[in-house]
Amino acid sequence: MSSSDINCSSGGGADTYTGLRIASVFIILVGSGFGALFPVLARRSSWLHVPEPVYEFAKYFGSGVIIATAFIHLLSSGISELSSPCLSPAWQIYPYALAFSMLSLFCIFVVELVAFRWGTAKLAALGIVHDAHGHGVGSHAAHGPEAIDDKNSSPRDLTDGSDLEVGNGGTTTEDNMLAQIIGVFILEFGVLLHSLFIGLTLAVDADFITLFVVIIFHQLFEGLGVGSRLSVLNLSPRYSYIPVVGGILYAITTPIGIATGLGVRSTYNPNSTTASIVSGIMDSLSSGILLYTGLVELLAHEFLFNNKMTNASTGKVTYAVVCMLLGTGIMALLGRWA
Repeated sequence: MSSSDINCSSGGGADTYTGLRIASVFIILVGSGFGALFPVLARRSSWLHVPEPVYEFAKYFGSGVIIATAFIHLLSSGISELSSPCLSPAWQIYPYALAFSMLSLFCIFVVELVAFRWGTAKLAALGIVHDAHGHGVGSHAAHGPEAIDDKNSSPRDLTDGSDLEVGNGGTTTEDNMLAQIIGVFILEFGVLLHSLFIGLTLAVDADFITLFVVIIFHQLFEGLGVGSRLSVLNLSPRYSYIPVVGGILYAITTPIGIATGLGVRSTYNPNSTTASIVSGIMDSLSSGILLYTGLVELLAHEFLFNNKMTNASTGKVTYAVVCMLLGTGIMALLGRWA
């Protein structure tokens, strides 16, 4: 598409399929909600017995989805938007999208490093030794230490998915739960920004039908990725509502974006200069967040620093890698259309 074919001014949103665009708010709400909340609610249900291999599949599949989302759906979009012909030539002389992605990645790293050192020092004061290669069930799992039993002064081998235990009672500490909550917040922040802009675009895009079908699957698979991570958070009853709230926030974000886009359809143009800059910067920043979360917190700690995976059979490791690549492949394929 040449620059002369692009409407760079405000307004210009498509007004076709109005009824279906309104219905899409509720259709995508159901699809997103199912993807994000089913793993959480099924895990807690006493009557819905979902086999453990299903959760394992969803977890590894979800990791692949998150990584593909970062590269194909966020970073690629950021590069495209910040290279738009509607932008001034100053935006074309430097790869700003890559720079913003790198900036957010290192910001997350620095924040985590500071929190890690502060948390380790605080735990050391409590007599708890940190295992730098420990792995838990949530993002930021590597923050989990192993407790020392004063009677034998040997670290406990925590292989049950819990990173933090204190004394003989084996209770999960506030620090570990806070680390998991922060990790999920970081993951959701990147995903939610992306979902909001998807909704805005769907509400005004001229090629609505194709984009609508793709986004239904996109939100479903991405929701499974988020939901599978929320479902295995090891939180006390005091914080048990957090996975449900996280799933609900994911479910409603894209519908909110669609509703907002429909409301400002006469003035909002996703190709305009302002929209391209805002969405390009946000997509680029979000890509850095998901890249760090996906590659470091999920991939590295899931396969390299996880005692269960280190000692697992070749078949189990192969199965996990195939599930992850399947999630990556399907999400990357969806990037062909959206």
